[in-house]
Amino acid sequence: MINAVITGIGGYVPEDRLTNEDLSKIVDTTDEWIMSRVGIKERRVLKGGKAFSYLAVQAVNELIAKTGIDPESVDGLICATSTGDYHIPPVSTLIAYQTGCKKAFAYDMLAACSGFVYLLETAANFIRSGRYKRIIAVAGDMMTSITNYTDRTTCPLFGDSCGAVLIEPTEEKIGIMDSIMRADGGGLSVLHMKAGGSAYPPSYETIDNHEHTVYQEGKAVFKRAVVEMADVAQEIAARNGLKKEDIDWIVPHQANMRIIDAAAHRLEVPIEKVMVNIQKYGNTSAGSIPLCLWEWEPKLKKGDNIILAAFGAGFTWGATYLKWGYDGSHP
Repeated sequence: MINAVITGIGGYVPEDRLTNEDLSKIVDTTDEWIMSRVGIKERRVLKGGKAFSYLAVQAVNELIAKTGIDPESVDGLICATSTGDYHIPPVSTLIAYQTGCKKAFAYDMLAACSGFVYLLETAANFIRSGRYKRIIAVAGDMMTSITNYTDRTTCPLFGDSCGAVLIEPTEEKIGIMDSIMRADGGGLSVLHMKAGGSAYPPSYETIDNHEHTVYQEGKAVFKRAVVEMADVAQEIAARNGLKKEDIDWIVPHQANMRIIDAAAHRLEVPIEKVMVNIQKYGNTSAGSIPLCLWEWEPKLKKGDNIILAAFGAGFTWGATYLKWGYDGSHP
């Protein structure tokens, strides 16, 4: 039996920081207000006229350097993002070109904040088919490019980041063991970016009304996210016979500290086993889970049982059970 395993990870966050104090000079908010509601202290912002592909290229280049692979040996590069450089072409093609993956197929997928969970299962199935040996899975967002900095309820939430993992075949009982993916299109009204698609093409009116930025009704999204993210994490643990003492790490999407706490509580896992960096980076959408894995890589050991859980616009949500493939201290 062929399974798919993560054999390396790269990541990137911009150097520029946007702190709560900085935000308080832009919009009516305070550090206390932001910390008490979402637990974010600062977030990273990509400046200098750069686009999302810049984040992704840095992450992929680090991955290639760390793993020592020939980029021309990569069979495919798939990118999960909501903030590609253009509607056309897919940003994955630009990333593959700029990182030397000249023989790879490339395409984008969009599952909002659940992008990495959806992406891992998709990429893993290319490997499990036996037809492909190396897939690079890229996930991230330049959320500050679609943030309304006149909206005090949403502008404190978002930052920019990207992660990339190399996925290869294995006959060991490790890797991407199981996934659960769900969706409910009824969430449109409470979490969306209204304009820019075929329903509401760009116009002077859509620009004046800030309709090319994220709109969110926080209470409604929070209530649904708490339930779905915690439930799906519990479901995948139960489906794979994992008891609380078997779980080495929980990696939740970094949307809100209260949601993260709820997921950990439902699984009865101590917060010390939960990867949390929301205070430093904010919500980076599809980039938040790989960013955690990238930051915690030195602490990961081969065989660690890891549960990923995410919830995002769509609504989309899901969970993945990973059995980690290598000792992170010696990647």
